[in-house]
Amino acid sequence: MYRVVVNYHHPEDPKAFLEYYRSTHAPLAKNLSGLSAYTWGVAESLDGSQPPFFVTAVLDWPSKEAALADLGSAEGQAASADMGNFAQAGATMHSVDLETVV
Repeated sequence: MYRVVVNYHHPEDPKAFLEYYRSTHAPLAKNLSGLSAYTWGVAESLDGSQPPFFVTAVLDWPSKEAALADLGSAEGQAASADMGNFAQAGATMHSVDLETVV
């Protein structure tokens, strides 16, 4: 499995960020045809302090090749371009080629 993790930095207006993410960005991202899973959530810390990120999204594909094809598609380009509409505080992305142990 190939995973892309997007950690969104804390926005100036958290309510507006979440409203836009739920109503516009998440539907765009879920249109990626090769996704195995797409999950996201608001970050929390166990001790109640502010976590380093506001929202984390996790996107999984069966392979790196499938992810690259999907991200390069028209739908992938639209989702990427949309980040400029709501993620003004920035985001950190990384990918992982996962090995299943159990």
